[in-house]
Amino acid sequence: MGQLHIAKDAKALSLELAEWLNKYIQDVLTKKDRFTFVLSGGSTPKQLYTLLAESPYSESIPWEKLHFFWGDERAVPYEDSRNNAKMAYDELLNKIGAKAEHIHVMRTDIGPEESAAEYEKILKQYFDGEETTFDFVLLGMGDDGHTLSLFPGTPVVHEQNAWATSFFLPAQDMYRITLTAPVVNHAASVAFLAVGAGKAETLKHVLEGVFEPDTYPSQVIKPKGELHWFIDEAAASLLKA
Repeated sequence: MGQLHIAKDAKALSLELAEWLNKYIQDVLTKKDRFTFVLSGGSTPKQLYTLLAESPYSESIPWEKLHFFWGDERAVPYEDSRNNAKMAYDELLNKIGAKAEHIHVMRTDIGPEESAAEYEKILKQYFDGEETTFDFVLLGMGDDGHTLSLFPGTPVVHEQNAWATSFFLPAQDMYRITLTAPVVNHAASVAFLAVGAGKAETLKHVLEGVFEPDTYPSQVIKPKGELHWFIDEAAASLLKA
């Protein structure tokens, strides 16, 4: 199940995660000279990014040592409001002076297959032969139990080899580019951020139900490192724990 962190609401939860993340980054950087961070799209992480871009975190985190990646991306132009990279730049990256050469977007100005292949190449340069991949992966969970672009009933849920891939999602009439379970499950630390009563039933199934990854793809995330769930009281309301 991993470690549960339950806060009153989204604001309190973002504060708790920001504080936890600040300490974790500092700790990792006492042992190595860079910290690799996978960003998530969606409305919930937006609050976290806004916090991280402000004092005290804007000063206390050594941002120049962080290398940024994305969990997934919608194959829409950067200017499109649905683009995950654009949101992260607007809320965080443009405000903290992150080094351009440390930011690795999933490109949407080339074909999705080409973009995924290029991304996998970057990941291999960083992590091939390493004991773990990313230092930290931030994940969301949809009301339907999806995480990354691993949607219920899609073949990508069962991917065993590729670290990044792309596919057409008919329900959204668009291509998605995504990291896969194998690369995320080799991360040192993974944290899900889930907020709201709409997630309660799904969260109960994911954490306490039987293993049904085709119905609840978030269940395939079983990192060799730490797993944390940062959830609010509404999302946690049906849990036994």
